[in-house]
Amino acid sequence: MTAPSVPADLRHPALAAADPELAALVAAEERLQADTLRLIPSENYVSAAVLEASGTVLQNKYSEGYPGKRYYEGQQVIDQVETLTAERAKGLFGMDHANVQPYSGSPANLAVYLAFLKPGDTVLGMSLPMGGHLTHGWGVSATGTWFNGVQYGVRRDTGRVDLDEVRDLALAERPKLIFCGGTAVPREIDFAGFASIAREVGAVLVADIAHIAGLIAGGAHPSPAPHVDVVSTTTHKTLRGPRGAMLLSRAEHARAIDRAVFPGLQGGPHNQTTAAIGVALREAATPDFRSYARDVVTNARTLGEELAARGFDLVSGGTDNHLLLIDLTAKDVPGKVAAKALDRAGIVVNHNSVPYDTRKPFDPSGIRIGTPALTSRGIPASEMGTVAEWITRVVQAARTGDEATVSEVRSEVKALMDGYPAPGLPVF
Repeated sequence: MTAPSVPADLRHPALAAADPELAALVAAEERLQADTLRLIPSENYVSAAVLEASGTVLQNKYSEGYPGKRYYEGQQVIDQVETLTAERAKGLFGMDHANVQPYSGSPANLAVYLAFLKPGDTVLGMSLPMGGHLTHGWGVSATGTWFNGVQYGVRRDTGRVDLDEVRDLALAERPKLIFCGGTAVPREIDFAGFASIAREVGAVLVADIAHIAGLIAGGAHPSPAPHVDVVSTTTHKTLRGPRGAMLLSRAEHARAIDRAVFPGLQGGPHNQTTAAIGVALREAATPDFRSYARDVVTNARTLGEELAARGFDLVSGGTDNHLLLIDLTAKDVPGKVAAKALDRAGIVVNHNSVPYDTRKPFDPSGIRIGTPALTSRGIPASEMGTVAEWITRVVQAARTGDEATVSEVRSEVKALMDGYPAPGLPVF
């Protein structure tokens, strides 16, 4: 039996009464998230509990400083919220210290620079076109403007990081800071290998696990904790928390990290987000979440195999995590054209540069897809063949201008989504 539909004005009664126009837009986004197959690897569905914590009266408090050392009074409850969340983060990721105040991933990474470097110092990070992040020293970022950013890449023949090449670059450039991890890295990160290089050149090693934090928490990816000095992560993506960030570190770096976050870069933390992070961390410590993390990887690997069987060129040949990077050059369809056609078909991806791409970043050769959100809906590996076939049909349709096929796939996508309701979304 289908659950009864809940009208938008009953789902958000106060918002609907105060601002009907914005309430209608929220309802439209709810519908869109319910009806579409979301394959952007940095997106997910939070639980109803995380969503509820994000909208509590904790929003009303200003709390500059840290627990027990605030610049505002009335922090009796807020101190407990932040302490609880930080303790959960330390326990889940096995680090000595946790700062749960960063507003998002980029400011968190910038705080790492402030903690350990002076302007002009050298940082070694993965090149953006090769899968790294803007904040790993790329030129258009503040991190590449204020610091000497040096980039490593991946091999042309394997699509993987070659640690011998990273070591040679580190020895030549002598960076004070090394980032491992990135935003389009489909393979397991060798934290121990990077740590050996960092020790050899005397650099601080930072693992940016924004994309794989949930997989690490769920035991589906090796942990950086035994190897690195600092861990930087967002709290959404595979971790299924709110839009926020955390910095975790060894005990000897705790003071430098804390001073860099506050007062170095930001004022009062967003307490409602801190609480929602705490809820997500509690959820991530459960057996159900461990099963979820394993299923994310299983779905991604299965989807990759199904796509490869249909002639898609997967960067590095596949995936070890939640993410697939696809070079569409052989399909004769630019990534942006394919992404927009897939969006019309209800399959949400992002166009993305691939290693050694000859096209411009805003009109690249590839698309990036991932399985965190579909796995949160409970969609099993047995459906990955269907998803791969949809992608195949739509990419072909994008090349030929066949909008009828795009519309057919859109109807099929909605039918599957109706069978797997998303957590945290209202029943329509």
